[in-house]
Amino acid sequence: MNKEIFKQQENPVDFGEMEPTFFLIGLLNEFMNRYQTVGNHFFEEISWKQNFAIACISFFKYPPTLKELSELLGSSHQNVKQLIVKLEKTGFVSLVVDEYDKRKQRIMLTEKARILDEKYRDASRYFMEQLFQGIDQQNIEITIDTIQKMDERLKNIKYDVLSRQI
Repeated sequence: MNKEIFKQQENPVDFGEMEPTFFLIGLLNEFMNRYQTVGNHFFEEISWKQNFAIACISFFKYPPTLKELSELLGSSHQNVKQLIVKLEKTGFVSLVVDEYDKRKQRIMLTEKARILDEKYRDASRYFMEQLFQGIDQQNIEITIDTIQKMDERLKNIKYDVLSRQI
């Protein structure tokens, strides 16, 4: 094996003539994997996904149901249930019966979740400043707009479209 060949190559991956749309989806996945890895090392008490769930719960005007939280997270009911069970066991959330519909449970943040938010607030803000350093507001807004449009399209794609044979 010639080690000189490896030294000369900056990147051994060749995407060739890949369409930009396919490249973008791959790039988004790679970014989120890397972001989750960094996030998992950032928090001592919980995982990045658990922190994201806590953050999303705080955006609701009232304690959300599992279904409402699943929709906001863009994840399955089963995956979100697993996150919430772990967060409940560790004391970051509590599940309470809906006062108007006893079949529903609402997810409430506990004092422990609020303390966690305070503990990481400044470090999180600093991290985000570093992550977006050198990226102007217009590019951020264009990226947000593009991803929101893609998300809306994804929500409207029917499973039969994905399974059709070409």
